[in-house]
Amino acid sequence: MCGFVGCANFYEANTSWFLEALSSLQHRGPDSAGIWQEQSSGVILGHRRLAILDLSPRGHQPMVSSNKRFCLVYNGEIYNFRILRKQLEEEGYSFRSESDTELILAAIEKWGVAQAVSLFVGMFAFALWDQQEKVISLVRDRLGIKPLYYGEVGKNFFFSSELQAFYSHPEFRAEVDPNSLALYFQYSYVPTPLSIYQKIKKLPPASILQFSTQKNTVLDISSYWSLEEIVKNGLTYPIEDTGKDLEKKVERVITQSIQDRLLSDVPVGAFLSGGIDSSLVVALMQKLSSCPVQTFTLGFDSAQYDEAQYARSIAEHLGTDHHELYLSAHDIFPLIERLPEIYDEPFADSSQIPTLLISQLARQNVTVALSGDGGDEVFAGYNRHIWGQKIYQNLERVPRVFRKAFAYFLTQIPPSLWDTFLFSNHQSGRKAGEKIHKLARILPASSPMEMYQALVSRFPFTKELGYLPADESIFIEKLSPTLQMMYQDSLTYLPDDILTKVDRASMSCSLEVRVPFLDHRVVELAWGIPLSFKVRKKQGKWILRQILQQYVPSALFERPKMGFALPLGFWLRTGLRDWAESLINSSLLQSHPLLEKKVVDQFWQEHLSGKKNWQDELWNILLYLSWEEKRRAQNFSQPESISIVRQKS
Repeated sequence: MCGFVGCANFYEANTSWFLEALSSLQHRGPDSAGIWQEQSSGVILGHRRLAILDLSPRGHQPMVSSNKRFCLVYNGEIYNFRILRKQLEEEGYSFRSESDTELILAAIEKWGVAQAVSLFVGMFAFALWDQQEKVISLVRDRLGIKPLYYGEVGKNFFFSSELQAFYSHPEFRAEVDPNSLALYFQYSYVPTPLSIYQKIKKLPPASILQFSTQKNTVLDISSYWSLEEIVKNGLTYPIEDTGKDLEKKVERVITQSIQDRLLSDVPVGAFLSGGIDSSLVVALMQKLSSCPVQTFTLGFDSAQYDEAQYARSIAEHLGTDHHELYLSAHDIFPLIERLPEIYDEPFADSSQIPTLLISQLARQNVTVALSGDGGDEVFAGYNRHIWGQKIYQNLERVPRVFRKAFAYFLTQIPPSLWDTFLFSNHQSGRKAGEKIHKLARILPASSPMEMYQALVSRFPFTKELGYLPADESIFIEKLSPTLQMMYQDSLTYLPDDILTKVDRASMSCSLEVRVPFLDHRVVELAWGIPLSFKVRKKQGKWILRQILQQYVPSALFERPKMGFALPLGFWLRTGLRDWAESLINSSLLQSHPLLEKKVVDQFWQEHLSGKKNWQDELWNILLYLSWEEKRRAQNFSQPESISIVRQKS
């Protein structure tokens, strides 16, 4: 796993700023660094390497193709590279290394960019310079596992694995895009293709961008794989297997995906939360392994959030080499101050903290870790997938005017009073009053898309805070509300929240995380499985449960979903209170164009008093204020530089 940076139409002799940009990505690649430059064309490419395959210098990047036409910088893994390598060797290609980087170049030499990437199984983002055509191609994997930013900086076309590399460019202007900021307040992340900055974008998943250095323009952005087509095909031609035959087929494809992701020249382990997804990944890993798999989990000092006991029981049953770390609010405070530099732009999924900590724990023992991310989106694991269809069908029976009136009534009673009336004592942290208020948000919905937006938006009720009308065009006709939400999650929430969270957290400590459920072969198979095999008996991921119980007793994993939740609401009232109040009372909030100070103060006071749990909304606001404070100070730390291998054409 690695990081890269590049610039086109750059003719200056002084490259000190480029070295700084490359150095800012050292966490993504601590093992070596390299620069390649073709001065006559104004192209410069830089790479930081985390060596996973072929640890020798032969795997060093930037790498030039055997015919000298192409130069590549690449972040990711191609899991089927040995199969493709054998095919190319049979056709006469002679390889110099054991790296998948050289395979990418050879495949592009043979088949061209579009056909080559359609053959790759893996996660990747790369930049390819074509000396013959004078074109830079930027490519991102099908599901958006690996990041890639690009944009116009002065007269240059600039691109990088992370936004922080842009700060080093002398002509970069960190001008916040108001629309991006509004969307951040709505979703807690900035959705693709936008970034928080004007003129800088994220390359969408499954895309190829071509930039001409001669014309100084983006020629085209095309897709080489379409989730929409996969969904439509699954709807038109569903898998006919049922029962055990279907379970065996799904297990076989997931097992192959996991086996592919065990390919490594460095130690491999796995995150284990004790939930369905990570437990199945670990169970199948252990089945494939001749020695105990190293597993890692987090525990919390608050019992209602602590899944470590369940993970420990599963680890003991499977016989893994298990590692645990227990946390309190005091432990996480040093991390909170680093979040702005780790995540580049405002990002407020609070599970970023446990993800960071488990990554740090794992990195003490392994360089690669497998995770269960993607299982919820692919196999219907969220509550909205399980209950959404039934709720919407019931909503349709009641005129909207009555639903709006009832929603208003529900919200006039504070959640704390609802808890008292209903004797709420829910152990998951979300009590009855909060659930009733959440229900009130979706009651006025006039379409599945509006219901979905209400469920996933932090501020769906306040237009001044970024609420945008639902985009109905992104939905596919004939899909049920549940399938519509799964599709939308895979397009937006998965790459922009879940995968962003995992990539930045893991790479901040030089750990590569692989996600078997997001192998495109698993995704394509899953969309052909009838919904009844995903949602059944008021449970999601039904077919995964059937497979898992062959390896782990159901009593060890059948419990309410917790995810990577943490006692954030309690911590904001206690250990994090001073930090939060310092931001809320700072000058950043006094005249903000989107945040109204008195509204934020009301959120804060209601949260402190226990009248209402505003933890998610407050976290959204606090993480933005912390990021803005760091941005204005331009205090992003630069790691020490290590030796650079410099190449010229």
